[in-house]
Amino acid sequence: MFQKKVKITRIFKEERKEELDTVLLESPIDFFINSKPLVNIICLNKDLKELTVGFLFSIGIINDMNDISIIKIDNIEGRVYVELVDSIDFNLEKMELTPISRIIDTTCGIPSPWRNLIKEKLIETDNILNLDTEFTVSSELIFSSIIEMQKNTLLFRETGGCHGAAIFDLYGSLITVKEDIGRHNAIDKVIGALLLKKEPFDNKILTSTGRLTGDSVLKAVRAQIPIVASLSAAIESGIRLADSYGITLIGFARGKKMNIYTHSKRIKL
Repeated sequence: MFQKKVKITRIFKEERKEELDTVLLESPIDFFINSKPLVNIICLNKDLKELTVGFLFSIGIINDMNDISIIKIDNIEGRVYVELVDSIDFNLEKMELTPISRIIDTTCGIPSPWRNLIKEKLIETDNILNLDTEFTVSSELIFSSIIEMQKNTLLFRETGGCHGAAIFDLYGSLITVKEDIGRHNAIDKVIGALLLKKEPFDNKILTSTGRLTGDSVLKAVRAQIPIVASLSAAIESGIRLADSYGITLIGFARGKKMNIYTHSKRIKL
């Protein structure tokens, strides 16, 4: 359950009205890896399989679905159990997780231990540097993709209380769209959805409703997604990462306007 009806007093102009409104519920979900507690993510209790896969991929614990042998979702207890294949050398003690860094809330990015893990994975994977993709897409395709994402983020349209993310192919066809109270969780969910479909990332477009921070862009870098566009602004940390890793970063994609912060050659008029 991730929605609830609450009584509100709605004021419009000079009229006061008592009515019911739909709000979203945050849920703390505990993630266990090889029977050991890994992290507690505060999220929308929806699409947990996609969130699990996307999060584990984004932070570098897995590289694809072949690294996972079992995923079990316990919605009643709010727990997710993951068993990795024997070939994955996963040592929880080396991650130096503190009680604080074991909790990821909906208001911020990823704590330092997780960020360090991603950076280590990027250093290990040389071919992720400087994405070399020769294709171009039209600015109109970016605008239409943003609009399509908005049309399909139904929880936001109903409640206004969550973020959305989506992944499109280079023809503007929607592949997956997900929502979550946290913008980072929404991105993890769409990345996880593509991993479950076993589709490549290097010919896709990621769209988001949230700010393009360094932590958000890190997820795109890890997945080697060449174009990232958002309704919202880009932050300097996100711009710096996108520029370094060859990602076309687009903010304020609304109406017929957009700001292209990095590698604008992929976008044609």
